Amino acid sequence: MAKADNFQHPDYYLMDELLTDEHRLIRDSARAWVKKEVSPIVEEACQSCVFPKQWIKGLAEIGAFGPYIPQEYGGPGLDQISYGLIMQELERGDSGLRSTASVQSSLVMFPIYTYASEELKKKYLPKLASGDLMGCFGLTEPDHGSNPNGMLSNIKDKGDHYVLNGAKMWISNAPFADIAVVWAKDEAGDIRGMVIERGWAGFTTPETHGKWSLRASATGELVFDNVKVPKGNVFTTVKGLKGPLSCLNSARYGIAWGAIGAAMDCYVSALNYSKERIQFGRPIGGFQLTQKKLAEMITEITKAQLLTWRLGVLKNEHRATPAQISMAKRNNVFMALTIAREARQIHGGMGITGEYPIMRHMMNLESVITYEGTHDIHLLITGNDITGIPAFE
Repeated sequence: MAKADNFQHPDYYLMDELLTDEHRLIRDSARAWVKKEVSPIVEEACQSCVFPKQWIKGLAEIGAFGPYIPQEYGGPGLDQISYGLIMQELERGDSGLRSTASVQSSLVMFPIYTYASEELKKKYLPKLASGDLMGCFGLTEPDHGSNPNGMLSNIKDKGDHYVLNGAKMWISNAPFADIAVVWAKDEAGDIRGMVIERGWAGFTTPETHGKWSLRASATGELVFDNVKVPKGNVFTTVKGLKGPLSCLNSARYGIAWGAIGAAMDCYVSALNYSKERIQFGRPIGGFQLTQKKLAEMITEITKAQLLTWRLGVLKNEHRATPAQISMAKRNNVFMALTIAREARQIHGGMGITGEYPIMRHMMNLESVITYEGTHDIHLLITGNDITGIPAFE
């Protein structure tokens, strides 16, 4: 039987006062949906390694698909702080759920809106916003993760169309996606983006099994065997790594917010448990070492909240740099993973069970700390930014 979701978000520095009424309404709507539709079944979904497809329509209804996409293309037309708050609430429910929405928003809708023709925007964006179409993003390859410039996937010009060959892996949403935004090299060696549709000959999406992380999210591969791509489906306004990296910047921004949600869920669970669990004749929350853990948790969450709020302001003003986004993604995911581990200790043996969300968040965050740029790569991005000397080339 599912436990009631009585989550109350921690706001130690009264951050709500920095939000508009619209921001709070959007966040609270997302939170209410997560409490009603996600929390009761998420543990079972993770244990079964299944993504509940009924979540798709709910995600669309709360504006989680392309929150910042203008209304003329079917999106809600919200600002970047609203996007962040939605991601925070979704990841409070589960990182896999937030991953599904992040991919749809930042890795599929964003590049189509930014780089595709008007025809493709009108064809795909409204259906992606409504959840009638689901998308995935193909950049990472079996032998090229942190160095996407080494990709082997390629397209060749055949006159009235291109032919695509190659493979991508670790692709969220791949098993059920209707379309894929794929990046491959043309004959000049330039990286090009394109939209591929399920059902085209030679395009398959084998599912990845055996995951211990993101188990409520569908992951797979994208395999292209002489796939014919109409020329109109290839982006013409961007070449090189700028295209995919701009998508990753948007996704990383959402992750910076999302990780706070996972951290808050672990903290609130640990705080409540520490008041209820009696040892040596008193609640364990009364012992110094438990209070140390809890005090450090709320301190780190508060710092991350301030970091992302300021980043959101800069993002709204189109002043947020990729390096600033990298710093927030790296800091907040590491913070959340640390809190999950400390919260697990407070819960003792109960922390490894599905009765509490701790171990699920911890396993999920082990993926989040690696994807959209690894923990170490983001550190080197900051290092490059402050010294002007790239350490990864």
